[in-house]
Amino acid sequence: MIFTRPVTALLLILVLREAHAQHPEVSGQLAFSSAHWIAAPFSTVRDGAEEDGSHPLPVFRRTFTVRARPVKATLRIVGVGQWDAWIADSHEARPVASPGLHGAWTDYRKTVAYDTLDVTRLLHPGANVLSVMLGNGMFNVQKTSLEGARKGTRYTKFTGSFGAPKLIASLELKYREGRTEVITSDSQWKAAPGPLLFDSAYGGEDFDARRDDPTWKLAGFDDHAWQSAKAVDGPGGELIPAIALPVGVHETYKPVKTTTLAPGRVVYDLGQNFAGIVRISVHGPAGAILRLTPGELLNADGTVSQATFHGPMWWSYTLRGSGDEAWQPLFDYMGFRYVQADWVKSPWPYSEPVAPNADATVLSIKGIAEHTDARAVGTFESSSEMLNRIHHLILAAMHNNEVSLMTDCPHREKLGWLEQTHLQADGMMFNNDLRALMAANDRNMADAQWDNGIVPTIAPEYTRFGSIYGSFDDSPEWGSAAILEPWWTYTFYGDRAQLEKDYPMMQRYIAALAGKAKGGIVEYGLGDWYDIGPKPPGLEQHTTLGVTATLMLVQDAQTMECIATLLGHADEAARYGDLATRTADAFNKRFWDEVHQWYDTGSQAANAMPLAIGIVPAEHHQAVLEHLVADIHALGDHTNAGEIGYPYLLRALAKEDRDDVILAMLMRKDPPSYGSQLEVGATALTEAWDANPHSSQDHLMLGGAEQWLYRRLAGIDFDRSRADEAQQITVHPIALSGVDWVRAGFDSSLGHIESDWKREGTRVAYRITVPAGAHAMVVLPPQAASDARARLLASESAIQSRFLVGAGTWTFSAPAN
Repeated sequence: MIFTRPVTALLLILVLREAHAQHPEVSGQLAFSSAHWIAAPFSTVRDGAEEDGSHPLPVFRRTFTVRARPVKATLRIVGVGQWDAWIADSHEARPVASPGLHGAWTDYRKTVAYDTLDVTRLLHPGANVLSVMLGNGMFNVQKTSLEGARKGTRYTKFTGSFGAPKLIASLELKYREGRTEVITSDSQWKAAPGPLLFDSAYGGEDFDARRDDPTWKLAGFDDHAWQSAKAVDGPGGELIPAIALPVGVHETYKPVKTTTLAPGRVVYDLGQNFAGIVRISVHGPAGAILRLTPGELLNADGTVSQATFHGPMWWSYTLRGSGDEAWQPLFDYMGFRYVQADWVKSPWPYSEPVAPNADATVLSIKGIAEHTDARAVGTFESSSEMLNRIHHLILAAMHNNEVSLMTDCPHREKLGWLEQTHLQADGMMFNNDLRALMAANDRNMADAQWDNGIVPTIAPEYTRFGSIYGSFDDSPEWGSAAILEPWWTYTFYGDRAQLEKDYPMMQRYIAALAGKAKGGIVEYGLGDWYDIGPKPPGLEQHTTLGVTATLMLVQDAQTMECIATLLGHADEAARYGDLATRTADAFNKRFWDEVHQWYDTGSQAANAMPLAIGIVPAEHHQAVLEHLVADIHALGDHTNAGEIGYPYLLRALAKEDRDDVILAMLMRKDPPSYGSQLEVGATALTEAWDANPHSSQDHLMLGGAEQWLYRRLAGIDFDRSRADEAQQITVHPIALSGVDWVRAGFDSSLGHIESDWKREGTRVAYRITVPAGAHAMVVLPPQAASDARARLLASESAIQSRFLVGAGTWTFSAPAN
């Protein structure tokens, strides 16, 4: 009896998120003081049973009268798992929020985030109706199967339910004379089964437009046959204003190639691997079914492959049969590049295509990207086409994994794997303002923290994986995000209050991790995940278990010393400093190989990480660096480090001014390299270095080069944690041979910074922009000159020239390499 959010002539309403710190008076208790959680009176959950596609999701409506136009109307709403809502008079229903995926993913037993929307312009004097459609999302992830022949299962990563979808809402109307009226969710609401017959965050959606009455959202609709909604208990979590920004609609992708494989079967290439949905326009008879199968790659026969999904998923639309029809999935999104459109007899089971009725036609199809509405803050381009393509490869994977939390791939996982929130934080925050997203991640980590202080590998912890691969629920390289991600975030935004909020979580985590050390060594976890060896990728192959985990404890303790000092906890800072020293000493004693003058097995990860975090004794420093560089060269300027070791490898080389080695690695086109991914046609960063077609083609975890492009090649070395405010903005471009120019901009929390440089004969010209009210340290090669030296404080050395500059745009010149 319903439809979906409108897909044409959308009225974009500004979604106003109220930060709890900015509006402390609007607590969840106050916002919903007279509201009740409500659910459909019919079951939408089959406990312990398989979901077979015959379980319609509920829709709700509430009619009310507006006696005069309000001066302000605010809707506070949360529908778990996902929701869409409209307000209408008797003529037109308009969405209350901009298109996108509504509803933050949290541990609903601990935190429930509500959305706050200004709906003033949607209300009219007279009869109005607020209508809501609910989806399962991560709230209700059920086992799925194919009925009938049962040829397999519709994919799901895990199963687990917080209960049937439910909602709570409060619509507050303020009138000119000061009167306030509140319409809340209660038993006056009506509910009915909707046209969404199947909905899974992993398996897709089945929508039957024949069950839609286009007038159900209008005030004049006769809902006497609908049932009264029932008051139910909430999921238990604290109601708070949404922390993360909305997940909105962004890029649109039209087919770059269309291939008809057979009557009723067409494959569309959208040209880009992205996270989102499809939008279709179709025409045909009532009951005709179009099945849409997304995928990242193609099979040899030209059909869409779902090998990287680890199981089948699809969307299906059953036509109403009334002229041209438009539709897009409501609550499910996927990571894909290709879409296979099949006219089928039934979406269940997975039936083969049939020759379509002559009138059944796909009029148009396009891809719609969905990711967080976080503002873009960075730009990077250079004279190197390879570097530009690597930047876009990584940036695509970042966007594709930004929803209300950071996922690691947008199809088979969709879980908040935590390691990338600190390993890739630097590169991500140079591109988007992720302050809100990281704050939401911090809340999820605190909610996920175990009673013993350990922070698990994923947050929210919707499932536990047990002992797969040894330790899939608790690994120090992942759990250390509880300390390292908030610190990275502080270095970009300088938010001391957020650090104070997170500090208890950090204290509990480092105490738990230190408690697991034996003789100073932490010897468990996933290690340097996905390093490159003779075996298929997974657990580390080149580095001994305990190397990366122990070094995480060292870095955690170093970071906690900084945080405790910043927050004024001198005694605690001293204890954390002592822990860092003792653990570093234990690491050097256990893993230093005096004979070979390297760490552990001499692997890139084992040598790079101690260099990056600064614990290599001075007498061994040069030998470790030489071994690291020699190993890279011996492998043909390639890495063999995994997800954990690779970003530290880049940081170590940059710290030692061996950016030439990094550039040589980035220029390679043979595997393992970014270039090899580009050579096989990847349009987003892949999970495996060799773009293995059985691994994800849209993964964030190997994106470490993005940090180097901004911080070293462009030289925007930004850090709000530096005590000297004049050095928080340090611009130190590295004009490497082989690159002729670089242009980069960054809207930092202190203002806009630009760093441009270009080779001009035997010299390099630099153009640096410093934001208003700020100072910057500009670091250039020796013998650098400025066209405005009289306005500078300059110091020269044989190694570099340093200029302290104020706001404005500055030009410099220095000898080329």
